[in-house]
Amino acid sequence: MAWTAKRWWALGAAAAILAVALVVAFLAFSPATNEPVASPSSPPAATSAATSPSPSTSPSPSATPSRSTSPSRSTSPSPSTTAGPLPSATPAPTSSAAGGGVAAQKLAAMTLEQRVGQVLMVSSPVTGADANSLYALDILYVGNIFMKGRSTAGTAGIGAVVGGIVSHVSGSRTQGVRPFVSTDQEGGFVQIMQGPGFSAMPQAIEQGQLAAPDLQSDATTWGRQLASVGVNVTLAPVMDTVPSAAFAPQNPPIGAFGREYGYTPADVSSHGLAFAKGMMAAGVEPTVKHFPGLGRVSGNTDVTAGVTDDITVRNDPFIQPFRDAVNAGVPWLMISNAYYPKIDAINLAPFSSVIVHDMVRGDLGFKGIIVSDDICDAVQVSAVPVAQRGVDFLQAGGTMALCTEQALLPQMYDGMVAAARSDPAFARQVDAAALHVLQAKAENGLID
Repeated sequence: MAWTAKRWWALGAAAAILAVALVVAFLAFSPATNEPVASPSSPPAATSAATSPSPSTSPSPSATPSRSTSPSRSTSPSPSTTAGPLPSATPAPTSSAAGGGVAAQKLAAMTLEQRVGQVLMVSSPVTGADANSLYALDILYVGNIFMKGRSTAGTAGIGAVVGGIVSHVSGSRTQGVRPFVSTDQEGGFVQIMQGPGFSAMPQAIEQGQLAAPDLQSDATTWGRQLASVGVNVTLAPVMDTVPSAAFAPQNPPIGAFGREYGYTPADVSSHGLAFAKGMMAAGVEPTVKHFPGLGRVSGNTDVTAGVTDDITVRNDPFIQPFRDAVNAGVPWLMISNAYYPKIDAINLAPFSSVIVHDMVRGDLGFKGIIVSDDICDAVQVSAVPVAQRGVDFLQAGGTMALCTEQALLPQMYDGMVAAARSDPAFARQVDAAALHVLQAKAENGLID
């Protein structure tokens, strides 16, 4: 009996060990049903070394990209084969802002290509769209338009052109999201839309001689004229302060054309704000420009490289008009293309996180759309590859990149799509900027 009992005890112990082993094996190979998916960590946005101009030497004009007039390309997907949003793209967050819910829903429904399109603005001739403009809208999903050039066709003729180009940004291809349509309608030498139905707008320096309430009333009239042809954004007013009447002729982008409202920040602020408030009363979004100011430079960034403001500092008194505009609720702000070594010694303004993010979002507390000046055709940015410019602007904190040379738009678009595919952090920046644009469009009735 003693030997038999021991044997049965040993057999029982072995059976218990086998049962435990089977349970462990079952748990090891059983599929998990609620395992959390870890999202990739977000590295800090990189600053492109190519954006570092030499303070003493300008990039060679030969560095300017060639401007192909052919709309053919090989890297962007066709609308019928576009893939869905990248798995690495973070779902759009909900927002408590007006329109945040529908904006987030639209973002979630968009492909990566459509999201990139929402943070781009492409030019189209005000006299009639060309093949490159239509390619950007029909094939590349670009969601915003800048009417460029000059036209004296009046409200009837220009309205027909604008209506025609806007018809390309609608329906299922854009998830029912319509475009912001902008133009340069400042007055004087800078008035793109003219002719019957449009007032002859005086130069800003002349507008600055009016009483502020009278200027606001005039600007409301000018804004209604823009709204009647389908324009909902004007890239004005200029809030740059030219330091004196004597210096104005030596200031090619602003003073030489009488685009300044006066020669003190107070004068610029009072009359620039009157213009902006008048436009807003007419239902047109004004854009204060060119932060942090072009009133002290001696070159025009559109046609010259190496344009430098070596005076302006981060808390400069000449920034006050922009601060006043932000406090008044102006919804758009444009970044200058100049170089400000006393603020950021490395980067041009549109590629500087110090200027775009830290100053505009931080110092000023601006919550609206930060748009670039033209970063396609401007000679100032010619040393930076076109494909990198939109990426660098968004990484610096920008919302929407403006391209006034539609033949170059595909390069910028491709660069942004490729960067978002390869860099989850940049994909999240695209999502955030696109959501910002979509929220603004919801607030302006531009989402079905």
